[in-house]
Amino acid sequence: NRQLLAIGTLIRGIRRCAEEIADEYPSAWSQNLVAYLACVLSRQIGFESGVCSWNLIAESVRNTFARFALPMVWDYAEVNPLANGSVAFAGSTDWIARVLDRLEPMMARARSATVVRRSATETPTNTFDLICTDPPYYDSIPYSDLMDLFYIWLRRTLRGVSDETDRIFAQALGPKWDQDRNDGELIDDANRFEGSRKASKKNYEGGMARCFGRFRAALRDDGRFVVVFASKDPNAWETLVFAVIEAGFVVTASWPIATERAARQRSLSSAALASSIWLVCRKRPALARAGWDNRVLAEMRTNITQRLRDFWDAGLRGPDFVWAATGPALEAFSRHPFVRKVDSAEDKHLTVSEFLRQVRRMVVGFAVGRLLRLPGKPGAAADDHGAYGDEGHGAEALDDPTTYYLLHRNDFGLEPAPAGACILYALSCGLSDTDLAGRLDLLSRKQGGAADEDEEDDDDGERPSEETGPSSGDKARLKSWRRRRKDVGLPGPDGTPPLIDCVHRAMRLWHTGDRAQVDGYLNERGLPHNELFRRVLQALIELAEKGTEERATLEKLQRHEPSATATATPTATGPPTLFP
Repeated sequence: NRQLLAIGTLIRGIRRCAEEIADEYPSAWSQNLVAYLACVLSRQIGFESGVCSWNLIAESVRNTFARFALPMVWDYAEVNPLANGSVAFAGSTDWIARVLDRLEPMMARARSATVVRRSATETPTNTFDLICTDPPYYDSIPYSDLMDLFYIWLRRTLRGVSDETDRIFAQALGPKWDQDRNDGELIDDANRFEGSRKASKKNYEGGMARCFGRFRAALRDDGRFVVVFASKDPNAWETLVFAVIEAGFVVTASWPIATERAARQRSLSSAALASSIWLVCRKRPALARAGWDNRVLAEMRTNITQRLRDFWDAGLRGPDFVWAATGPALEAFSRHPFVRKVDSAEDKHLTVSEFLRQVRRMVVGFAVGRLLRLPGKPGAAADDHGAYGDEGHGAEALDDPTTYYLLHRNDFGLEPAPAGACILYALSCGLSDTDLAGRLDLLSRKQGGAADEDEEDDDDGERPSEETGPSSGDKARLKSWRRRRKDVGLPGPDGTPPLIDCVHRAMRLWHTGDRAQVDGYLNERGLPHNELFRRVLQALIELAEKGTEERATLEKLQRHEPSATATATPTATGPPTLFP
């Protein structure tokens, strides 16, 4: 009740300001004053709700939207709007005033802009040189639902200020999807389709393609279409790419740009990407013909190689590196309205999902090739990283779990890592995060990535972090060699164990002190003469911290020359064991 009274009183005061200056100043002045004060009010509303919580570290009130959802909190913190702090009305006014001070000199040199509120499907034809859009990120954020927290108060504040604001705020709530008009806010939200995820997904995909089709018609023949996207969901990317191609565009470039503030609440509380990917597109010629998958994939590999080198040398890593390759790869694919499969007798097409899976796998191969310093194609010259032909040539022979382990370890070490990055890397390696946390026993998905309480400490600097994340599943951490299952590295139902399992089993055995067991296992698996195994060992040594037991053990294994006659000790159950 106190918050309702405070907001209502502030609205009355804002409207009275406009009335008091109406006789002395032009109407535009009173309109602008109310508009700026409405921004102050919106900021205040973010701190005047029953779901504001207390930030223990900063010792301040946390905004309503600690993330892009309305959370449930067990207790809340209440702001005194008449106090002097930055979250009170006076402090909020100062924030907006400082922004205006910064904008004023820039606006003095800028051309006038026109802002229009209407559906993207109503874009006029053959009008623009450039269309730049930052479309809704699939099912990530229910924009208009969250917008209503502010909308209902802005509607009261701005009512009657101008005919334009009255038109914009004519409805009781923000714009939702309108089934009758087949138009409105475009997100994948099953709640707006009677719980049907299939219908919601189809609506989102169709709506994106329809909007992009209108954009194509709105562009001049030599115009550009720029799409800004930063979703970590592969389904969102597949939908976006499908809409771009279906609308008749060719992707000509992509640029990863660090548009996201690292300290923003979204980054601090979830697995968000650090960069946005900007796709630059041109109109595809109307007479473009279908392509063949073998030629398209070969062209994609040629196009992508140099760009991967550029992105890597620029310091791009993690999920951003994977998605940054999407643009140059898509140029070959999007040049055709569809791509046929050469080996299909039923005229099947190469889907966007299949194509992007190949792209992700190539990017992962490139990154792992850099980590392993794999030899490239014959005749390639050494580069300044000590690698040869850094296309990842040879990385395709590396098994998926080991590939994942190396990528994760290189980017995040053994510290808690964002779940989104783990999921993306897993998909790129043909795995799932469930596989990694369960069957493969490579990830721990405790709250904040903390390890299991019943696991022993080790001496590798890998003890569980005291940090806890905002919710279970937001973080995941790689399991060290000591924390994995005791049977790791033994042949199972899936056949040959991954190389990373072999390394970890050999390390465990080394600490039993029985060198014959080590030699027997290495010979059993044919590892002493396995070049890939040797390179994985070297990569793990470089990734391990100096002075740790892990690094010392890996270095001893690397120098060890196993006896050629030693064999693994069989057990009653069949497979050899490394433990007496």
